[in-house]
Formats: sequence, C-alpha cells, structure tokens
Amino acid sequence: MSAYAGYSKTSYGAQGGDDSGGFLAGGSQQGSQGGGKSYQDESLRPVTAKQILEADEAFPGADFKIDNTVITQITFVGQVRSVNPQPTNLTLKIHDGTSQVEVKKWIDADRTDDASADQYELDSYVRVWGRLKSFSNKRHVVAHVIRPVTDFNEVNYHLLEATYVHLYLTRGPLGQDGAANGGGDSMFVDGGGYGGNAHGGNAAQVTKLTGCSLPAKRIFNFINDTPGMNEGVHLNVISSSTGMPVKEVLSGAEELVAQGLIYTTVDDETWSILEC
Repeated sequence: MSAYAGYSKTSYGAQGGDDSGGFLAGGSQQGSQGGGKSYQDESLRPVTAKQILEADEAFPGADFKIDNTVITQITFVGQVRSVNPQPTNLTLKIHDGTSQVEVKKWIDADRTDDASADQYELDSYVRVWGRLKSFSNKRHVVAHVIRPVTDFNEVNYHLLEATYVHLYLTRGPLGQDGAANGGGDSMFVDGGGYGGNAHGGNAAQVTKLTGCSLPAKRIFNFINDTPGMNEGVHLNVISSSTGMPVKEVLSGAEELVAQGLIYTTVDDETWSILEC
C-alpha cells in the first residue's frame, strides 16, 4: 500500500480467506493495463462517513480527494441501519456516528459465499472495504468486502487511525505545527482539534477551552500547571488549592471530560490533561 506522507498501514484484518491487505479485488489491474493509474498508485485510506460524503470531486468522473489527497480504495467501520437485497446487489445503509453512507455489494452468482442479506443484522457493526463512487450527484461506496466486526475495539481503533491519517495530512507529523496541505475542515460532525505540543502549548485545547465555563477553565489551568503529578490531580487537591467547592469541581471536571480535555486516571475523582 502506498504511504500517506510517510504514514503506512497495510493490514485491516480482512478475514474469510481474503488476505489482500490494502489491495482489493478489481482495484489495480485496470490502471496498469489501460495507461491510467499504476499499481503503486493504489492505497487504502481509513475514513469516516462524513469524510466520504464531503470528499472533493473537481468535476463528474474526477478523482475524489480527501484532505487534498487523492483517494483510491477506502475502509470504514459503522453500524448497519438498513439492508435492501436486490437480484444483482445488496444495498446497506451504514452509520458510523458522523454520517450515513450507502454501500452497494454486487453479487457474483458464481460464488456461493457472496453477499446475502442474512449475513448482516440491523444495528450490528461491519467493516467495509471499497471505492467511492458518484451517480446522479449521489455518493455511495462500491464494496469489495463487507465483514462483520466481532470485537468492538476495532470500532475505536478505526476512528483513531482515521483521525491520525487526517491529522498527518492536514497538520503534518506529530510535534510540528501548521497545515501540511492547507486542510482545515474536520472529519467529525462537531469539529475537533490538533496541536503539536501538550500542556499549555496545545492550540486545540486552548480553542476548546474558550467555550468552557469559568470553573472548568480554572480546573484545567490548575491541573495543567501542577508539575510532578504523573497520576493526575485528585478532586480534594483541586478543591483545597483553588478554594472551589467540591460540587463545583466535579461539575467543571465533567465538562472538561466531555470536551476531551482531561481524563480520569487512578479513580473517578483524579484527572490528568489529555495530551494530543
């Protein structure tokens, strides 16, 4: 698989005998024989449904781009919301928490193990490998493989990996500030942030902190400015040091946890800064 600006990951756990990694059936033969894309141009990009629907298409039939980078094959994980079997294809609507995407799996009559509606239960999670297509200004994914997710950790892992690739392409490697390709839109519904430095110097944290209440800001700044607390800062320490009532500290901490700025460590009343 081709690397995205130095990032590469080739295995996404395709099962059922399909060990093709980033290269899937029907993915690259056409380009090498027809003078178009070559085999080495093929790459597998982890994405979210929102990214799929908002991918750039300069004109009908042009290459799709996400984060100003051409995408060929994509993979995403989501929850099956509907299954519509047809004589020649199986159409699923899959939602991953950011948006909903229509996925089509064409049925090969010569394969007894090919897609059937009975394989996919409503509200179950699946991983999709395929290509993004557009017909009559409507986006859909033509799937090469649709595999049930048996371990929910895969859902979280995929979102983390999609986030990492998005940030790598738009903001550069970890520890560097600035945008690699001038991208600014988030891959998530409610936006998101990224910065090169943890504690104090994280621009994303500062940006999100502007929308927090005053108690939440005081708690964040106290934790951020308290050195040598590897396991986090306890509720009682924050309360006694800042003079804030325990109830106010708990409320502010919950707000910061919800914003993704702090997280619990040794117990539910000890928090540390979430380093990006």
